[in-house]
Amino acid sequence: MRVGRIERRHHWVARTSALMAVLGFCFVAAYTVSVLAPEFAHDWRVVFNVVFIATWVAFLVDFVVRLSLTPAGSRWDYLWHHPIEFLSVLVPVFRALRAVTLLRNLPVLQRRTREAVRANFVVSAALYAVMYVFFLALATLQAERHAEGATITSFGDALWWAVVTLTTVGYGDTYPVTVLGRTWAVFLMIGGIAIVGVASATVISILNERLNALRNGNAEGAPILAERESIRPDDVADADDAVDPDGAEPDTGPAR
Repeated sequence: MRVGRIERRHHWVARTSALMAVLGFCFVAAYTVSVLAPEFAHDWRVVFNVVFIATWVAFLVDFVVRLSLTPAGSRWDYLWHHPIEFLSVLVPVFRALRAVTLLRNLPVLQRRTREAVRANFVVSAALYAVMYVFFLALATLQAERHAEGATITSFGDALWWAVVTLTTVGYGDTYPVTVLGRTWAVFLMIGGIAIVGVASATVISILNERLNALRNGNAEGAPILAERESIRPDDVADADDAVDPDGAEPDTGPAR
């Protein structure tokens, strides 16, 4: 029974991942237009509201189905290992991250070679970082641009602030002044710690692997190199002069 439920969940994930990824990016696109082009979004507000509600309902249904297809004794463990699925129902920014997560379930990205796994991980981490910064910059701009004393009034300001905050530079030239803007800033700080940590760990892992490969290569080549260095060209020449190809002693001159 347990195995059957897990297999059904895997089938559900395989069938719905592509659709959910498309819906996730539709939500990101609609939210981007609504923030950067509010006049256009106002004229088409019914369409945008339908997109927002439909994507939220789709993420909610997908989460409920996945959780229901998980054995009862493993549901808390499933939530612990899949927090973005739960958070995407509650917080809009995680719907953008969920769209990136769903891309990893596509068959084309399921190769299991070491190089493919590493490439997929690096690409996914980069997409996570870009989407996280981009979406939080949009959310902060929406919360800040009409506030009194706001320093974040354009998308360029918001993006600059997000990158500076993520990298822990903190120039202080732009900063949120509203409660919602500061809430998004907290999300960005927490996510920034994770992003910087993953990036550092990835670089260290690659460097360690390269160093280990160099050490192993030197260890394998050292005996051969030592053997080659122990035989000098003069020794080879002396040996060739000592014995001719027929095995006879060399001719030292006419017999006396």
